[in-house]
Amino acid sequence: MNGVELTALQKHVSFFDRNKDGVIYPWETFQGFRAIGAGLSLSVLSAVFIHGSLAPKTRTGILTSPLLPIYVKYISKGKHGSDTGAYDDEGRFVSEKFEEIFQKHAHLHHNALTSEELKEMLESNRVPKDYKGWLGAWTEWKALYLLCKDEDGLLPKETIRAVYDGSLFYKMEEERASSKKA
Repeated sequence: MNGVELTALQKHVSFFDRNKDGVIYPWETFQGFRAIGAGLSLSVLSAVFIHGSLAPKTRTGILTSPLLPIYVKYISKGKHGSDTGAYDDEGRFVSEKFEEIFQKHAHLHHNALTSEELKEMLESNRVPKDYKGWLGAWTEWKALYLLCKDEDGLLPKETIRAVYDGSLFYKMEEERASSKKA
């Protein structure tokens, strides 16, 4: 974004800005999900859900464009409640909150979460009556778990850190492209 240092949250979403113009359209989100190995249904549903909820929050004018663009510069306005707090209100990474995820919820393995531990974390972060936040957190974490759990059904700490710092999606796309060549 024109030499400006991106926040961790901006880096997280920038993968989906396929043409790197600072604006993410639903078709770019769809393409990004396909690039990381998501199926057709998950890619379509993700694009619809993500843009339906974030485009109005990150808009630059009074009205939301019918094309439902998400502006990377303003992505921190789209932060939902009932989350881990690993991004602050400005979209910066909060390492203490990240570590807290594992201190509180990683019972079987100190550097990974099981499906049940993930469920426990989501429930403990719920803000009362924040149904949109609950849904947002649940869909993000369930998609991450489905796409990134290891062969033992664990979601490794380094994978979760990579999703927060914005590097995971690039790595997934690269791995997928390499496996297609082999």
